[in-house]
Amino acid sequence: MRTASRGLPLLVAALAIAYPWLVPNYYLVYAGALTVMYAAMATSWNLLGGFTGYVSLGHSAFFGLGAYGTGLLVTRLDVPWALALPVSALLVTVFAVGVGVAAVRVRGASFVIVSIALVSMMNLVVQGWRSLTGGSTGLQVPSPFPGLHRGQTHMVFFYLFLVLLGLALLSWWYVSRSRFGAGLRAIREDEDKAESLGVPTAAYKVAAFALSALFVALAGGLYALWFGSLDPIFMFSILIGSYMVLMSLLGGVRHVFGPLLGALIVAPAGEYFLIALGETQVHLAATGVLLVLVVLFMPEGILSRLTRTGPGPSIPEESAGHRLEGAAR
Repeated sequence: MRTASRGLPLLVAALAIAYPWLVPNYYLVYAGALTVMYAAMATSWNLLGGFTGYVSLGHSAFFGLGAYGTGLLVTRLDVPWALALPVSALLVTVFAVGVGVAAVRVRGASFVIVSIALVSMMNLVVQGWRSLTGGSTGLQVPSPFPGLHRGQTHMVFFYLFLVLLGLALLSWWYVSRSRFGAGLRAIREDEDKAESLGVPTAAYKVAAFALSALFVALAGGLYALWFGSLDPIFMFSILIGSYMVLMSLLGGVRHVFGPLLGALIVAPAGEYFLIALGETQVHLAATGVLLVLVVLFMPEGILSRLTRTGPGPSIPEESAGHRLEGAAR
C-alpha cells in the first residue's frame, strides 16, 4: 500500500505530461490548461489559507495585477515576456507585503472583508487609469509565440502552467516540513498562545501572504500572455478568488494534493456548465451554493474523508500543544 501511494503522484505526473497528446482536440487541451492554471492558483492560495486558517477571497487582485503588470511591461516598455513575467510577479509580491502588513492585523470575517475590498479597489484603479491600462476597454497583449496557431499555443501554456503547479506543490511540501510551516500551523490552532510563546506571528503571516501572492501573480502573468486580451472586470473578479477557496476546501486544505483534486472537479464542471447553459449567471450561483455546501458538510475536504494522510504529504495531525512547542523552538 505504501509503495502504491508513493507511485501514485508519479503516475499522475506522467498522465499530466502526456495529456495534450492523448486528447482528441485542441479544445480539451485548452480546458486542461485552464484546469492546471486553477490548480496552481488554488495550491498557491493554500499556502496562506491551509496553513494559517486565514480565508482570503481577494487573491484575484494578485492574479489581475500579475496579468496587467506583465502586459504593461511587454506593451509599454517592450520588455521581453520571459523577463516581464518574473519582474511583474516580484513587484506584485512586494505590493502584497505592504498589503499584508495591514491586512493581517485583523482576523476572521474582518480579514475576508479586507481581502474583498482589495479586489474592488484594484478594479477601480485599473478601470480609472485609462491612459495606462486601457480602462474598461481592457489591454491587448501580443502573443509571445506569434508563429504558432491557437491550438499549439494552448499546448505551450498547458506545460507552462504545469511547471508553475509543480513549483507551487514543491513550495507547499517544503513549507509543511519547515519551522516556518510549524509556526503557521500554530497560528491556525491558537494565534494568541503562539505569540505568547515567541512565534513571530505577524512576520509569518505576511510571509505566507506574500508567498501565496507570488504564485498567483505568476499565474496571472501567464494568463495575460496566453489570452492576450485583459478585461478588468474578469481579471479582478471575486469569482476567481472564490474558485481558489472552493477548490482548496473541496479537495482538502491540509493535503498537498487537496487543491489539485478540487481543481480537477470544479474547473471542468464550471467549463461544462458554461457551455451547456451559455452566458447566464446560473453557473455563478452554482459555485456559491457548492461553496456553502462544502463549508457546512465537508470542511476538511475529500482527501481528509478518504484518509488521514492521503497518497502524499499532508499537514501532520499533531496536537495543538505540539505545534505550538515546535514553532516556538
